[in-house]
Amino acid sequence: MIRRAVRKNREGKTAPAVVIVLIVVAGLGFFVLVCGGIVVALILPGVQQARTAFQESRTAARTAARRMSSTNNLKQIALALHNYHDTYQTLPPAYFADEDGTPQHSWRVIILPFLEQNDLYDQYDFDQPWDSPANKQVLNQMPDVYNNPNSVAAAVDPTATTYQAISGTNTVFDGTQPISFAAVTDGLSNTVWMVENYGRPVPWTKPVDISPADYIAGKPFNGNPMGGINVGFADGSVQFFPNDTPKNKLEATATINDGLRVPF
Repeated sequence: MIRRAVRKNREGKTAPAVVIVLIVVAGLGFFVLVCGGIVVALILPGVQQARTAFQESRTAARTAARRMSSTNNLKQIALALHNYHDTYQTLPPAYFADEDGTPQHSWRVIILPFLEQNDLYDQYDFDQPWDSPANKQVLNQMPDVYNNPNSVAAAVDPTATTYQAISGTNTVFDGTQPISFAAVTDGLSNTVWMVENYGRPVPWTKPVDISPADYIAGKPFNGNPMGGINVGFADGSVQFFPNDTPKNKLEATATINDGLRVPF
């Protein structure tokens, strides 16, 4: 009997046990495929969310690093200005003017020796305008401290800077009039003297800054990539002002002797 069953198998007959095994294996394969698809469908959104979160964290980290770099630039500029004041008992004027009163040379050039840029300072000719052919050679060598890593304009034009003084009547940089710290009766920690002006970057040697009116109107905030701007106070500190900074806070920090105070 056994020999006859074996002979039937050899003649092409399929044993019932083999059929059962094949059915079971096929069923298991289908089950695995179905379950695998469900698992993938469940996991994929989590993977995508994790990838998005990772990309957002990297972007946030880069933004924070650039913001910190700009903060450090403002602090270096502030230190140079304080050292200038220690030497001359006044801050530099916003600009030097010619006989007609036309601005010729920026404070950013005047403080170069205090930024350890003596060689660059020596190349600059104060007998010629800032945009003369000779002084354009200096223009093309902007120190890193004037380069704002957050500025799109600076990325396009390597001579452009957003770091500008608030310049005008009753400010720390009052035209050609040198101001001493003693004149800042509102207090150095209450008076902004430097801003990131994203609204209008300028060539770094050009004797142009931002007026108190434009600062109070919020023009430095235009086009900023960080949701606000860094501002430098006359005591050397730096704060971040968000886009929704109240106008009265800008008014209170713009000038040196208005007596205005707002909580910080």
